[in-house]
Amino acid sequence: MPRAVTAALAVAAGMLIGLSLGALGGGGSILAVPALVYLLGLSPHQATTASLLVVGAAAVVGAVTHARSGRVRIKEGTIFGVLGIAGSYAGSRASAAVPANMLLAGFGCLMLTAAVAMIVRGRTGSRALAAAPSGLPAPDLPGQGQIPASQPAAGGPQRGGRHPLLIAAAATFVGLITGFFGVGGGFVVVPVLVLILGFDMPAAAGTSLVVIAIDSAAALASRAVHGDLAVSWALTMTFALAAVTGALAGGRLAGRISPQRLSAAFTVLLVAVAGYTLARTIPGLLAAGVR
Repeated sequence: MPRAVTAALAVAAGMLIGLSLGALGGGGSILAVPALVYLLGLSPHQATTASLLVVGAAAVVGAVTHARSGRVRIKEGTIFGVLGIAGSYAGSRASAAVPANMLLAGFGCLMLTAAVAMIVRGRTGSRALAAAPSGLPAPDLPGQGQIPASQPAAGGPQRGGRHPLLIAAAATFVGLITGFFGVGGGFVVVPVLVLILGFDMPAAAGTSLVVIAIDSAAALASRAVHGDLAVSWALTMTFALAAVTGALAGGRLAGRISPQRLSAAFTVLLVAVAGYTLARTIPGLLAAGVR
């Protein structure tokens, strides 16, 4: 493929991923690996490493943009990210030992899981809104929270003591996903921050970027220590710069476009990419199994 075409594809894919990452606080990063493999020709293991750099850089820029609008809780995000460092390290080491086709097949399943999670959350919110009596305000929904950050829900546990083991387990799981697949895990972080810590959706989206940045840095450090940073740096930096630009724009769009519409469009894209990835990898896995 001509270099000019490759560079143009890198810019377009990076912008799309950055936009969704900045606007939704995660999710877009899950498209980075398929884009790097199928559009730009990297191997799956190179793609997961490059994705960590791209996603981490975009997350830092996106977090700064959200912080300026008051949508980031740095303390909670930092703690959650630090709790996931061990998982990031373990996931990064495990990824290096997995065959390429198996890694991509697992990635396809991960994308389908993320799509299902987004559909379930969307339907739950729609049912709650439909149940609101006519003429009365709609009930508070996860992701729309009207509860101030400093106050727990009525009758609920205090924020500071909410399920510490569950939080640690979720943080470790996010770290594992980040290290293994080279993605941010925002589709896990955002629901955890909303449902367990009581964040409203804007704060969860912004704070999740802090978590993604920390976990990505930890996974990259693990790969650097073990000499697993063999990637096309020129291509990766082009992709990363486009993603950063997209994240800046996405952060500005976050308060202007309906998150439900963004999530719906992104879910359709996730399912399509997951289907393509599985269609490309499953025949190879089956052939290997027959042998």
